[in-house]
This record gives sequence, C-alpha cells and structure tokens, in this order.
Amino acid sequence: MHKFEEKTISSESIFNGNVIDLKVDEVELPNGKTSKREIVNHPGAVGIIPITKDGNIILVEQYRKPLEKALCEIPAGKLEERENPLTAAVRELEEETGFTTTNLSFVTSFYTSPGFANELIYIYITDDLIPLEQPPTGDDDEFVEVREVSLDQAKQMVLNQEIHDAKTNYAILYLHSLKKG
Repeated sequence: MHKFEEKTISSESIFNGNVIDLKVDEVELPNGKTSKREIVNHPGAVGIIPITKDGNIILVEQYRKPLEKALCEIPAGKLEERENPLTAAVRELEEETGFTTTNLSFVTSFYTSPGFANELIYIYITDDLIPLEQPPTGDDDEFVEVREVSLDQAKQMVLNQEIHDAKTNYAILYLHSLKKG
C-alpha cells in the first residue's frame, strides 16, 4: 500500500456513454478522513506522429466542441473495447489522413488528465507513409482537414495556440528533441 493511497469505500456509476463512463467514489484518505472523487473512465487512446518523406508532420484540423474552437492535432482516436493500441493506431492513421504504414514505432504512453480520468494514450511514430487508393470513410460525426507542416511551422502553431493539446504538444517537443540529437 502506498502512503498516499485512497481506499474506495463506495462507488456510484452516474453515466455510461459511448466515449466515457462517469462515477463518484467515496474514499478514505491517508489521514482517515473521507472525501468524494469524480472519476472519468475512458478506454484509452492512440496518437500517431506521421512524418512525410520531406520531414514534414501530418496534422488534422478539427473542431473541438468542449473548447468551442478548431485545433490542429496529430491523428488520434479512442481504443475500441479490448483493441490492441497498434491496431488502433493504423486504423486512426488511415481514417484521418488517408495514409497507412507497415512501420509504426512505439514512442511512449501517458495519462492525459490523471486528476480525474484514467485515459492512457499510446503515442506512435512513422516516417513510412503509404497513400491509400481508397481511404476509409471516417466517423459520421467527425470532420477533419489534413494539413502538412514543417517542424518550425508546428512550433509557431504551438505559440499561436493553433496546436493546443497535450498529445500534439508532446509530439512537437519529441520531434524537436530528435532534431537536436
């Protein structure tokens, strides 16, 4: 038992959705007092850093309703139930960009918002992009535009908050560190 562990006393499911489930747990704190924790259960996600033969990054621009604005992001998507992250990464790359690959390398994984959610995102990279003759159609409610940018352009987009999400900021930082050697 970790010295900061919070023991669950009770758990109440309050919402089961297509993307997330919400619950409220009553916990016993390390000091013996109790508290409530609102928790988002998420199946996990993947993100792909696609690099063109010219060394550019493929991003997708899409509207994000919770933010009421469009963002440019690396291609990404949620894992289906019991789906292998590598399989999901290829699927999302194909659906969102019209490219596929036979050479994805695992970079890292991280929790996106550990204060209230258990979402774990797996990040992959590829520089072996193959255009699909017949790209699969994406989700009916997903509208994306593919953009190809240089690393310098991507860094400027971070400063302008056109790139403003954790996974894509991580990808840009990762690519920057690779370039510096």
